[in-house]
Amino acid sequence: MLSRAANNLYWMARYVERAENTARTLEVAYRMSMLPQDARLAEQGWMAPLNITGTLYPFSGRHTTVCSRDVLHYMVLDLENPFSIVSAARAARENARAVRGSITSEMWEVLNSTWLELQRIDESRLRSEQVMEFFDWVKERSHLFRGVTVGTALKDEAFQFNRLGTFLERSDSTARLLDVKYHVLLPSLEDVGGAVDYYQWAAVLRSVSAFESYRKVYRDVITPLRVAELLILHEDMPRSLHACMSAVFEILQRLDQPRAREALRRAGELHASLHYGRVDAIFTEGLHEYLTHFLRNIASLTQEINNAYFVAS
Repeated sequence: MLSRAANNLYWMARYVERAENTARTLEVAYRMSMLPQDARLAEQGWMAPLNITGTLYPFSGRHTTVCSRDVLHYMVLDLENPFSIVSAARAARENARAVRGSITSEMWEVLNSTWLELQRIDESRLRSEQVMEFFDWVKERSHLFRGVTVGTALKDEAFQFNRLGTFLERSDSTARLLDVKYHVLLPSLEDVGGAVDYYQWAAVLRSVSAFESYRKVYRDVITPLRVAELLILHEDMPRSLHACMSAVFEILQRLDQPRAREALRRAGELHASLHYGRVDAIFTEGLHEYLTHFLRNIASLTQEINNAYFVAS
């Protein structure tokens, strides 16, 4: 497959996943804003989506305060923000247009109709009771795209590059979500173990569709250590780091070629560290330090994949 086409397919999937993850993150912030809390916690809650996506400084350059209205506009409708839902949907559609011959008509129709519908979204829908319905709609469109892809696409190299983009973007998002919750939303020790702490960890689980799974696995009160174990080490949890890296390693094995041996090696190392990892060792090292190290490794792996497959020789 031509490197340019592979790159378009890879980024098409990454942008679809990015739009969904942004909607999930904003949903958590919105749910938390409904809880009784002081102004400090309210502002920190709306800073979380900006911290997760690394867009706090660009946002601060254009806004003097952090509030729900400005954050929702910036993370949903601002085309200048590459992490906004509208920007991600547009980029996914443009990448799909570039490879129309490599995707099915059903895949194209989902992305195209999603983009057209998003152009009808206005500020009023983000400041009313419809905002939660909007987040659900974004997630459903992402689910629809993946379902249509699995149900209609030939399981060839194009399909594998699509999956590769999905799981790399998802692993990055899950790691950032965990890190921001642990170090931004609760900076004061007196909040740990309280009602707000419980609802925040529950919101993190809901943001990755893991609340029911947590109850099935642990059948107990929600604790940071068990949330981290579920979202980092449990391979059966679809959005966990372990599940994502298992998929990435398997895909790179399928796409194996001499230029990609270093990418495969790094993916194998990451997968092995998660497969044999223990949550007590992670907390001994420090959750923030562990997640920061993981994100650096993902960035390095992404660069190796780019060099191996997307840079023309």
